[in-house]
Amino acid sequence: MRVERQYRELEKIEEIRIYNIDRNKVYCPSKQVKKFEKVSFSNIMKQVPSDINVFLPLDDNDYLIKRVGWNLLERMNLNLEDVEGRKLSETSPFYYDLFKEDLREVRETEEAKALRVFYYISDRVISIANVHIISDEGKVYLISDLTKTDELNKSVEDQIKEEEENKAALIEYFSHTGSFYKLHDEYTWTPGIYNIINRSKETRDRFYNIIFDLVIPEDRPLVDELLGTMSPETDTYENIIRIKTPGGHIKYLDTYLYSKFDENGEEVSSYGLFKDVSVDSHKHLTRPVDFMLNGFNHNSKLSLLVEPLSKRYEFSEGFYKMIEVPKNEYIHNKSILDNIVEEDVRNELEKLMAGEISEVNTVLTYKVKGDPNNFKICELFIERFKYGNNEHSMGFLTDITVSRQEQEELKKSNAAKNILIKEVHHRVKNNLQVLSSFLNLERRAYKDKPNQILDNMQTRLSSLALLHEKTYTTEDFHNINLEDYMRDQDSTLNTLFGAKGIKFTSEIDPKIYLSIEAITPLLLIIDELTMNAIKHAFPYSTMKDKTISKKIDLLDEKTCEMIFWDNGIGLKDSDVLKNHNLGWEIIKNLTRQISGELEILECEVGTGFRIIFPVEFGQTLDEFNEKRGKSDEN
Repeated sequence: MRVERQYRELEKIEEIRIYNIDRNKVYCPSKQVKKFEKVSFSNIMKQVPSDINVFLPLDDNDYLIKRVGWNLLERMNLNLEDVEGRKLSETSPFYYDLFKEDLREVRETEEAKALRVFYYISDRVISIANVHIISDEGKVYLISDLTKTDELNKSVEDQIKEEEENKAALIEYFSHTGSFYKLHDEYTWTPGIYNIINRSKETRDRFYNIIFDLVIPEDRPLVDELLGTMSPETDTYENIIRIKTPGGHIKYLDTYLYSKFDENGEEVSSYGLFKDVSVDSHKHLTRPVDFMLNGFNHNSKLSLLVEPLSKRYEFSEGFYKMIEVPKNEYIHNKSILDNIVEEDVRNELEKLMAGEISEVNTVLTYKVKGDPNNFKICELFIERFKYGNNEHSMGFLTDITVSRQEQEELKKSNAAKNILIKEVHHRVKNNLQVLSSFLNLERRAYKDKPNQILDNMQTRLSSLALLHEKTYTTEDFHNINLEDYMRDQDSTLNTLFGAKGIKFTSEIDPKIYLSIEAITPLLLIIDELTMNAIKHAFPYSTMKDKTISKKIDLLDEKTCEMIFWDNGIGLKDSDVLKNHNLGWEIIKNLTRQISGELEILECEVGTGFRIIFPVEFGQTLDEFNEKRGKSDEN
């Protein structure tokens, strides 16, 4: 069992379709809540063909059944005593769910409401009920008129002979026309209409204007104009309207309507003729424009636009591929301009449509289906011209997205290479200056220890060479993964100092990315701490399991912490290190370069250092401390 609802705007009525109703769920025996006195005029109401159902509202949005129509009771093989005084939700959950919102609306607004209910078995209508809901004196009345389909079809069969109908259908088929006749609010549709809308006849078609139901939203104002125009003074109407068939095809219908009115100005009857003037309806005709369109139909990057400023447009297949909308779903109107990014292009096209200019030749950016992440760049040329007494237009639309992207990528690639070359020269120069400064300092401090100077320079050169190799391979100076560098640096240090029995280990958060401005001094800091540890932490060659370790973690999204330690003999006096050690001065200066804080840790075994520094390089130490909520203690 399935229920569908649809509101018919033109007829101002809601339609309910019920498929394969389960009669076992329509009635459920339930407990009687209240016994009512006999309803007045009950015998008279038996003679009324309509079912008059009376409900008494309850506080919980439920209803007590006071009366059920005799026709319904007879169809369900029930007596009034089986249902009266019982709750509607318990006695008939199906009809309670079906009508509860309609009953509530009528109670609250006290305005009558009309519904039309179609009962289907499979896809065939078996009966139709016209329902009216009324609220009066605290009660709600649901009045239902039921008609079976064999009664519906009888009047049509009496009026139209089968032979005449076949002849008319043949004429309408070849002329692409169809018509209707409306009398007393009921329609009679000719077979040609069903050829136009491409579906079979349905019983409920007699209640609606099935053509107007299919009118696209953009042409709905034409229907409103029609409904407001027809009168004894203006009893004819002619225009072209567009409909969308149940199969999704857009069709253009040349529409002619004529109405008759009585002496009171009320419409008695009306006649409508529709002629399908769509291009697709005349495939058997060969026109010159077809040859042009066919020449473009296999080109997805170039589109021919015939009459783009008119409702009777014809576009080649490339247009629909560019806008990524299937041809049978596309509705041509001014709203397509909303997806053009450039305001000046939209203004130009508005002027072209208004006849203020005769040509547009431009490049535009088009948002496909309004998606800001899906752009296409197109060249557009449209020209309007006069032929005889009529205005026409023609144009070309070319997708140049790929060629423009290739041009932009080439420009960016050249610019990036130039920047990279300049950056490489700049980095090499800076690092050579740093190494030169270190060399000068150590020559003065260790003039009698040339081997130590060479060892120190070799360590620094290895770290900087590693840094340059990785950075220039990725061509990214701003997002360097610290874990990759530390792993390779440990490998280099193990190679250089493995003969001394020292092992180098690291534990680095893989989510830490630093710029080259931060990572260069950080690597040099680690080199200096490493060289100090090799020099002072392991003075005896007989020491076992000599290890130098470092751990770098994120304290928060803006701050890093590095712990560096060794398991050597430890510091006896940290003041000696601070006051009389060149390496310590270098470490302090490098720490200031990364806006960091340096401290010596108290360790039970060996020596440890802690450096806290910002992830973002370039801020002062005061700014860094302020962000962390600390005062400057240096």
